Amino acid sequence: MSVRLKFALSYAGFVMLAGVLMLATVWVYLLRGLPGAASSPNGLVPIRTIVLHAYAPAVAGVLVFLLVFGLLGGWLLAGRMLAPLTRITDATSLAANGSLSHRIELEGRQDEFRELADAFDTMLARLEAHVTEQRRFAANASHELRTPLAITRALLEVALDDPARDSGEQFRRLHHVNARAIDLTEALLLLSRADQRSFTREPVDLSLNVEEAVETLLPMAEKNGVTIEASGDITPTIGSRALLLQMTVNLIHNAIVHNLPGRGIVWVTTGIHPGSVTLTVENTGEILSAQLVSTLTEPFQRGTERIRHDHAGVGLGLAIVKSIVQAHDGTLTIAPRPGGGLHVTVRLPIAPAPARGPLAH
Repeated sequence: MSVRLKFALSYAGFVMLAGVLMLATVWVYLLRGLPGAASSPNGLVPIRTIVLHAYAPAVAGVLVFLLVFGLLGGWLLAGRMLAPLTRITDATSLAANGSLSHRIELEGRQDEFRELADAFDTMLARLEAHVTEQRRFAANASHELRTPLAITRALLEVALDDPARDSGEQFRRLHHVNARAIDLTEALLLLSRADQRSFTREPVDLSLNVEEAVETLLPMAEKNGVTIEASGDITPTIGSRALLLQMTVNLIHNAIVHNLPGRGIVWVTTGIHPGSVTLTVENTGEILSAQLVSTLTEPFQRGTERIRHDHAGVGLGLAIVKSIVQAHDGTLTIAPRPGGGLHVTVRLPIAPAPARGPLAH
């Protein structure tokens, strides 16, 4: 049976039960005020029998009326009450068939059905945005991967057509293109891993990650004439040490690459606050507009004239940072510095204090 029919039968049953109880109550109070018997042409007849013969048809009619009224009223009320559920079911079917743009937009007062419909609309909006982002990401990734493959094929065709050409130069160019394709593939795998949150959480000190990242990137900074100034407090958080280290490396790498050559500065600081820890990376550089900065965390977004040399990466550095931060339930804030460059702040939940054992006596 459908829910509507079950509701109608239940409603009719309750109406019938209420009617029977009411009629039984009237019958009991009616009999209390009646004499025991009454005279008739056939002698004395119990008064209850006379009243019962007169009362029974009326009772039967009332019960039949209550049954019909209960079924009909229950059916109509159930249809009215379950109408929002029908709209939600229709929207679910459309979503299951791939239509994520449909919205329920339920009107009326704020009740349980309205809350369910609003929550479903919010879920559809997020799914639609996620699917759109994934499709755009897949298209961009395909384009980025196709470029080194096309260059490799062109170099190989040139080498085949002109065997006398300098093979050493060809090999160097092929090695460079192949290395870039490998870097892009590894970046895509890291981004997927962060998005899926497939990592083990453990205590991590961001200040130690900063020391390791600075030590790793110091030769690149010196080569580009960039000074790195790191300071801060112990910043305990919970997450993947490898991913959080990659996040720190990406931020400092980005600050070194997109800086003023020969006279740039990168400031890296860590801090602890009530309920959270922060990692801040600032760098000098070109003056950037707020509109451009707001797009830098999108995959393969490098900005206008921001690529200067081979260390520029594959356009996924800040996108990976954003995914890692989100996977660790944190927030990422990127803003242009008034004098040029970027100001990046990562805020992550603070690690809970270790539980103390029982005091020894």
